[in-house]
Amino acid sequence: MFVIALDLGTSGFRSQLIDIESRETIKTVITMGHPLPGGNVMDHLDFAINTGKDVAHGLMIEAVKKVLEKFDVNPSSIQRIAVCGNPIQLSLFQNGEILDLAYAGETKQKKLGVHNVKRDARIFPANEIFKGIYEMENCEIVVPPAIKHEIGADALAMMMETDFISQDGPCLVTDYGTNAEMALKVGDKIITASAAAGPAIEGQGINCGMLAGPGAISDINPEGRYWRLIVLNDKMEAVKGDLLDPVSGEIIESSGIQAKGITGTGVISTIALAIKEGLIKKLPHLPDGRIFLGEGIIITDKDIEEVGKAIGAIFAAHMTLMIEAGIEYSDLKYVYMSGASGTYVDAEKARYIGSVPGFVKNIVQFGNTSISLAKKIALDPIKLCEVISIAKKIHADHLMMATSETFKNIYLCELSYWQQGMPMEIYDQMLKLYDIKPFPPDLEKVIIERRVSKDIDDVGKKGIEIVKDIGIILEAPVEKCIMCHKCEKECPEDALVIIEKEGKRFVNIDSQRCLGTSCRRCVTICPEQTMNHSILKIKRFLKIKR
Repeated sequence: MFVIALDLGTSGFRSQLIDIESRETIKTVITMGHPLPGGNVMDHLDFAINTGKDVAHGLMIEAVKKVLEKFDVNPSSIQRIAVCGNPIQLSLFQNGEILDLAYAGETKQKKLGVHNVKRDARIFPANEIFKGIYEMENCEIVVPPAIKHEIGADALAMMMETDFISQDGPCLVTDYGTNAEMALKVGDKIITASAAAGPAIEGQGINCGMLAGPGAISDINPEGRYWRLIVLNDKMEAVKGDLLDPVSGEIIESSGIQAKGITGTGVISTIALAIKEGLIKKLPHLPDGRIFLGEGIIITDKDIEEVGKAIGAIFAAHMTLMIEAGIEYSDLKYVYMSGASGTYVDAEKARYIGSVPGFVKNIVQFGNTSISLAKKIALDPIKLCEVISIAKKIHADHLMMATSETFKNIYLCELSYWQQGMPMEIYDQMLKLYDIKPFPPDLEKVIIERRVSKDIDDVGKKGIEIVKDIGIILEAPVEKCIMCHKCEKECPEDALVIIEKEGKRFVNIDSQRCLGTSCRRCVTICPEQTMNHSILKIKRFLKIKR
């Protein structure tokens, strides 16, 4: 008999098969992308509201099914699935209420009849949502509670699976991702927040970017005047790659390990080194507008801008939390980093460019805390009682960055720095105009403790398998289509195609590749305004053919 730990991340799913008797992890399966169109939780939420909650739920379940099938075990041998994720992902997975997550205002929520929606822990039969899709007659699904509608199981996991809760002094924990969740503990009070960092922090939206997976450049280190690539191997271990000249692209020493792309942590390393070594004279400009990191792998000025937006949002949120909590910057004693980006990034380089406060003495790096908590709950259901108990004790206040003037002002300074190369002297002057104390200089030496070498420390004896193509197609009629194919040419991800069958025309969209709300270029380019994403339906088991 087996149990399964499932982490429903914003950029992809992580899952592990565990043997109940031996308590050993057998295999790990991850997806390279999310089944819903878009690169962040708000894109996913917008899709669910406009296209339909049932469609979004169907996409989630189809993707989870593909993950479960990769374990290659009899469904009847699966006893329990413990699921972690943020409230939006968990609500869509369960086909629950989502409108309260879209509208923060109490008045609006009351008007919609979704005020004070409870998201307590749940245990229910798997066939309640998988019947007819992937039937598991002996299986139950366990979902941990949320503290509030903004603070879900993933936020609980980053607090519980680190030393965060047990610390006496002020400390900060962040789960780095497209929607970076964070919490600040001051005494018995915990203030939570999230920063819409965007997909660049995990390698998406980057010219040659990819999620953390085999073949991804996760770090870069200088060796003389050349750069040594650090690449994730098939076991998700960071190993030495090629030694090269970043300006010319010349390979000085071949490692035999072929890099396929670069993840967000690798881009952070690229930026940090380029600034330190003088390749960037003024942000965001690189020598001739690019840096070479291997065959076909190039970082551009635009990539620097995209990552700068993400780092700026995280830095601004960190500073806003401390300012709103009323503590001095120097009061912060510990910073905890979790998630794939928090694991693989070089913390020294991260603090150099601001994704970690550079003035904090102690930095501790953890792995994927969400799947770690899910694994414990899957193996020991009594663990859920402990999670519920801790959730009740945490009286967290949530700080909405979207409505914070402090965040807005700091973020404007960050954008000016990253996109226009604004000098730090002017940056500090701008802060004073906003009545914000200038930030202290980075400490020369800090204590960095890396608790794990991989974001998922134990991938199991059968290793890790990646579902690269979730392969779920959405379809909608395009009655007024004139077959100009402008939408196909305009799509930056080649995610759609117009087809004709039985005399009618339809658009087929690869849900995994579509950028969702953040794009909609196919809608705006259509001369007949026939593209309507709100009527998309799932077309199973087909792939786009060109």
